[in-house]
Amino acid sequence: MTHIYRKLPVGLALLIAPLAVQAQTGNVLDGAQVHGDFQTDVQSYKADPAIGAPEVRERVRSNTFANLILSAGKFSAGVRYEAYLPPLQGFDQRYNGQGIPYRYATYDAGRFAVTVGNFYEQFGSGLVFRAYEERNLGIDTSIDGLRVRLQPVRGVRITGLAGKQRYFFDKAPAIVRGADAEVSLNELVPGLDSAATRLTVGGSFVSKYQAADDPLLILPENVGAGAGRVSISNGGFVFNGEYAYRANDPSVANGFIYRKGESLLVTTSYARNGFGIVAGLKRVDNFDFRTDRNATGILNRLNFLPALTKQHTYLLAASIYPYATQPLGEVSGQLELTYHLPSGPIGGHYGTDIAVNYSAVNNLETNPLNDAKTTKQGYTSDFFKVGGTPYFRDFNVEVHRRFSTKLKANAMYAHFVYNKDVVEGVAGFGTITSDLGVIDVAYKFSPKHSLRGELQTLQTKRDQGSWAAALLEYTYSPHFFATVYDQYNYGNDDPTKQIHYLVGQVGYIGGTTRIAAGYGRQRAGIVCVGGVCRYVPASNGATLSITSSF
Repeated sequence: MTHIYRKLPVGLALLIAPLAVQAQTGNVLDGAQVHGDFQTDVQSYKADPAIGAPEVRERVRSNTFANLILSAGKFSAGVRYEAYLPPLQGFDQRYNGQGIPYRYATYDAGRFAVTVGNFYEQFGSGLVFRAYEERNLGIDTSIDGLRVRLQPVRGVRITGLAGKQRYFFDKAPAIVRGADAEVSLNELVPGLDSAATRLTVGGSFVSKYQAADDPLLILPENVGAGAGRVSISNGGFVFNGEYAYRANDPSVANGFIYRKGESLLVTTSYARNGFGIVAGLKRVDNFDFRTDRNATGILNRLNFLPALTKQHTYLLAASIYPYATQPLGEVSGQLELTYHLPSGPIGGHYGTDIAVNYSAVNNLETNPLNDAKTTKQGYTSDFFKVGGTPYFRDFNVEVHRRFSTKLKANAMYAHFVYNKDVVEGVAGFGTITSDLGVIDVAYKFSPKHSLRGELQTLQTKRDQGSWAAALLEYTYSPHFFATVYDQYNYGNDDPTKQIHYLVGQVGYIGGTTRIAAGYGRQRAGIVCVGGVCRYVPASNGATLSITSSF
């Protein structure tokens, strides 16, 4: 195995070496376990001028991932192979190629754990630091370096890390250093371990170093960000709050202003006797935090600013007007009420679940400054004032009811207000209002045969006009399924764009393996996860998806 070590970083090889030494004596690998997973998404492309699908030189493209993990007692090590040959349309083409961008080794002794190589991590709610993977968006911000976790006493957890963020098959220019501490007072303080009220406090600090690269501006090379948080729970009540502050960080994204950044995220919930309420408030002010001051879009983000909006799953709601967090400035709030109507004349035999959700996002109220370029603050802003420009509104009501052991249904209505110029960074569209209606019915004919259907309509007189969608999904348990769905832009002012986007798919599920193949048209749109979005171009062709784990 010596030739393998020569291809690994020194620290990674040193950590894996004890496994190999003990393996040769038969002490470790007798109880070792190897597991992993595999995923590949393949798509063919053909030009379709009617929907704006371009000619693609590589008619077949694919994204492939394979993880292999070895666990042996307190040690674990893993690698991930990735191949983009070339990347699917809609993913950044700088992923083009193949290799092993993710490899790590970990020693975990309970109160002490160390990882060398690549790792994912999040401090608190992620306001100052989150390293994560979201394959649907083409995001992988893993850190390549060192992470140490300590639990010196019961109830106290400390994490420290240093390294560089992944950037496609390379590294981002900034060096990242960070520490996080969290204290559970109920575990730490004798006598509080059985208290009904649970209290946890925490704090984080992250800094990045990037050499100055502008001949005209004096740019800070070391930029730090800190956050404090608190979590309180008692019975059905939960409160979480976090405030983050970042030193001045001039960048392309914020127009090279020297203004500090800050963010506040507060969420609270209460649930009891079938009733639940969730409320949230968020304020973001110049908190675009990246490992490259020259990056834009979704690249090189060092932190995560969640969207306080409902994460819709239905086709027309999830991909036509979803909201993307505005890291340069926004004030948002969300309120959701849920109630379970018990069985009876109104609730029916099985009861009925009702959810009402409202979210609103506005701009910050700011006062522009005409100050010097080399010390430019850009603007001033009152922390407690909300701007008068709506970015997004979403009012929705959802009802779920089971009518029998075989029949259940969902119904949803939603009203959207969407500032397309702001959310998508375009010009000339303005604010779009729309109304969505959804009926979702599932019927189980027998233990093996079930059928589910959806009807959706999105009504608007702006942008591309109104849409209708229909879906039919048949399942033959436990292995087979078939789906057909259509999206029809019947309300488009241009008759040539009143197009059907019809897709058919069949699949097989066996154990931990899922195989799905399909063919059809994909309309251009946006894919969002948690307030982070990427654009997906129109396409026409066949798809194949395989996932498996062992």
